[in-house]
Amino acid sequence: MELTELTRFTPLLKATALELAILTGHVLLYPSGLVPERPRPADATAPGAEAATALAPPRRPVALLHGFVDNRSVFVLLRRSLARHGWRHVEALNYSPLTCDLRAAAELLGRHVEAIRARTGHDEVDVVGHSLGGLIARYYVQRLGGDARVRTLVTLGTPHAGTTVAPLADAHPLIRQMRPGSEVLRELAGPSGGCRTRFVSFWSDLDQIMVPVETARLDHPDLQVHNVRVSGIGHLALPVHPTVAAGIRQALGSDGLSVGADGAADATGAVSVA
Repeated sequence: MELTELTRFTPLLKATALELAILTGHVLLYPSGLVPERPRPADATAPGAEAATALAPPRRPVALLHGFVDNRSVFVLLRRSLARHGWRHVEALNYSPLTCDLRAAAELLGRHVEAIRARTGHDEVDVVGHSLGGLIARYYVQRLGGDARVRTLVTLGTPHAGTTVAPLADAHPLIRQMRPGSEVLRELAGPSGGCRTRFVSFWSDLDQIMVPVETARLDHPDLQVHNVRVSGIGHLALPVHPTVAAGIRQALGSDGLSVGADGAADATGAVSVA
């Protein structure tokens, strides 16, 4: 292999090795996330947040929503990161692995959001969705009136334009809904004038689940969107990588759309955070 080819493939090899390591760890954690977590009282502080809470400004509650055939255990590191930086109310939600319609999961998310608002007394929440979870949250915001409840929606490796990966998986209805041109994606591509939620979409240039990788960019003329390009990591690393977590914290803590761990944007407005 020539030096130029080796240089080109080295980042992919590193990202693949990291994906395998993360997958191994996640398999071990997966059973712990099968049972839905018990909601904390409104006056409770998330574990690890005690020291940071006294110094941090008030934060909106955050709901974390996992991807296909996953559960809340994927967010163990991200929720610790949020807690250490002053987020008191962080809840990782599960939807049933038997779910066959993205719309039904979006309705369930809406009920969770209302419950979080009632417990915490906050009018608005923020949502972070990984992969399919981001698409479910987007449907809730755009089609079910969730923009009145969700201030910021952060998506991580979400197939906003549909992914063509694993064509043999089309037997599952949720996979079909994530295909380019699906009825759900056509609904989301329709007019959304007046949508109040702001969107921050993290997409990775080495994401092997998003095919093509640019499908995880969110491009919609009616939405307030900032796309964040992540370099050097894959799909599973997005909710785990500490640099991405820093970008998520900045997205959730800012009222503007300038997002990035180092604050540096390229000519397209995207930010490399890894």
